[in-house]
Amino acid sequence: MRLIVGNVSVITAGVGDDRSGLVVISVVSLSAEPPKVIACVNRSSSTWSVIERHGHFAVNSLGPQHQQVAERFSGFGGIKGNERYEGADWLTLKTGASVLSDAVAAFDCSLDEMIDRGTHSIIIGSVEAVRTQDAGQALLYWRGGYRPLDA
Repeated sequence: MRLIVGNVSVITAGVGDDRSGLVVISVVSLSAEPPKVIACVNRSSSTWSVIERHGHFAVNSLGPQHQQVAERFSGFGGIKGNERYEGADWLTLKTGASVLSDAVAAFDCSLDEMIDRGTHSIIIGSVEAVRTQDAGQALLYWRGGYRPLDA
């Protein structure tokens, strides 16, 4: 699986002190009309229950300047839950899920469905709001490390 190249995104969910998030490389556009996305989230992660409880999530597509954000949301150093949000500028759009203010692209989604397969759930979300920064580079994950992609 380390040889599958993926765009690094942070999935966020919840509000206030009841929020969490995680890094994923498995976000895909499901439909353009109406706009929907899918992502795969491990059911044992603390974020899975927050998504289920709040019925929303945001997808924050990262650039190379966000590597520290990716590391925090990967749980480096034992950082969990709300503490993962420290050190970055966050805002909300429509659902209440946190959106990284300078994300390459951010999709604020209401939860449509969670489909369990193996250890993960495929989460399907309706895009309620979008915020983009159409400049710079993307952050990829490949062979166990973060790598920039030059446009």
